[in-house]
Amino acid sequence: MKQKNILCIALILCSIQWALAQRVIPLYPNGAILYAKNGTEIPRLTYYAPEHKKTNIVVIVCSGGSYAGRANNVEGIPACKKLNEAGITAFLLDYRLPNADKMFHKDIVPLTDAQQAILFIREHAKEFKINPDKLGIMGFSAGGHLVTTVETHFNQTALKNEKHISLRPDFVVATYPVVSFADSLTHLQSRNNLIGPNITPEKIKDFSNELQVTDDTPPTFITAAIDDDIVKVENSLYLEAALQQHNVPVRMFLYAKGGHGFGVQNKTAKLQWIDPCLKWILSENWKKKK
Repeated sequence: MKQKNILCIALILCSIQWALAQRVIPLYPNGAILYAKNGTEIPRLTYYAPEHKKTNIVVIVCSGGSYAGRANNVEGIPACKKLNEAGITAFLLDYRLPNADKMFHKDIVPLTDAQQAILFIREHAKEFKINPDKLGIMGFSAGGHLVTTVETHFNQTALKNEKHISLRPDFVVATYPVVSFADSLTHLQSRNNLIGPNITPEKIKDFSNELQVTDDTPPTFITAAIDDDIVKVENSLYLEAALQQHNVPVRMFLYAKGGHGFGVQNKTAKLQWIDPCLKWILSENWKKKK
């Protein structure tokens, strides 16, 4: 009985310590939220600091949810915990969800928020004791579309970046991502929520990130399941092929089963993708591609 009580107390203390290591930060510290209308959602970062061993690597995490929600409890928070366990600093990004009633240019607001997160963290690298040249971004599902947009559109921004800080992440992790907006490949709900039903061919091309890969696209780790019946696995396969075509380092971790939305734990498999992903991040092999 005493051992059980000691274990419970230890677990509670660990939970308290981990909670204290978190800090919520307004994404736009000066309060001037870009493209905002009255009643806009307030975008924010939640800072997760490793408790023990610490590297100087940092990862921004973007949960999915069809651009209609953010599955933080299933994806973002567990991912931040895993990163912290590996000694990696994490920031959970609550990017704004596209809503024409609450913002102008809703199609580029999530991208703008993600770019602002990169800008803010690099500007405050010393405060967070991280290396601004070791910054990655991880996204799930529609969050995967966001991070692949970040890695292919880093030269396009509406931010006032007076110090000319790079908005290019050093590496990207895309987990069962929406990548393409092409009719035959896309997740229609995500596309409609971001752009709307009346999408032009130009918009389809611009937001089909497999078509936007260049030689300067950052190294990428991709995870998906072949039996995903929500976001077609071809999204991941086409992205992998595009990266290979441009000689961009890419690592694919492909499950036969797992479906969609398994977060950091695919219950159908013994080997979890997050483990080789963390090894890939910690190896810093992605630094070879700049």
